[in-house]
Amino acid sequence: MNTTQIPNYIAVEGVIGVGKTSLANMLAERFHAKLVLEEVEANPFLSQFYSDRRSYAFQTQIFFLLSRYRQQQQLSQQELFGRGLVSDYIFAKDKIFAYLNLDENEIKLYEHLWGLLERNILKPDLVVYLQAGVDQLMRRVRRRGRPFEHNLSKEYLAEVSEAYNHFFFHYTETPLLVVNVNDLDFVNNEEDFEDLVKQICEPHPGTRYYVPKR
Repeated sequence: MNTTQIPNYIAVEGVIGVGKTSLANMLAERFHAKLVLEEVEANPFLSQFYSDRRSYAFQTQIFFLLSRYRQQQQLSQQELFGRGLVSDYIFAKDKIFAYLNLDENEIKLYEHLWGLLERNILKPDLVVYLQAGVDQLMRRVRRRGRPFEHNLSKEYLAEVSEAYNHFFFHYTETPLLVVNVNDLDFVNNEEDFEDLVKQICEPHPGTRYYVPKR
C-alpha cells in the first residue's frame, strides 16, 4: 500500500549557502507547486551589514521582518489547496537573526513588532531543514559570488549555523525533516534528489532525521 503523500505547504530552511533555494526550486517543479522565494537581494542594508554588523543590524533585521511579513500575508490570502506551495524560508526563522545581532533595547522593540505580526502567519505542513559544515557552506557562498555577500566572514557563518541548529533542535511548530547535505548532491545527482523526495513524501509527526546512506 502506498502511504506517501505530498505535503501541501513545504518550507525549506537552512544557513546561507546550504542549498535551500535550489531545493525549493526543484521541489516546486516536481510537485507543480507555487514557488515563494525570500527577497534577500532586495534588502538595501545587507551588504553594509556584512561589513559592519553593529551599525546596520537593526535596519537589516526590520527590513527582513516586514518583507517576510508582506510575503506571508499574500500567501494567507491565496487558495493553497490543489496546487500546493514551496517556500525557501519560514517566517519564524526571523528571530534567529534578531537574537544573534540585536542589542537588548533593539530586541524589546523587535519583540513588540513581532508579536503584532506573527499571529497572522500561515504555518507549513512540513519544514525541511538542511544542514552542512561551515567549511562547505563557505565554499558554496564564495562559489556563487553574490556581491552583497563579499564581506561575509567564516566566523559569522559559524555563529549563524550554531544558532540555526539550536533553533531547530527546539522546533516543534510543525513536522520537521532534518537533512545532512554534507554528502548529498541533490542538484547534480538524480538518485540523491529522488531519495530526498521520497523522505519528504513520507508523513511523520514531530522531528525526523535523514542522513544519506552513501
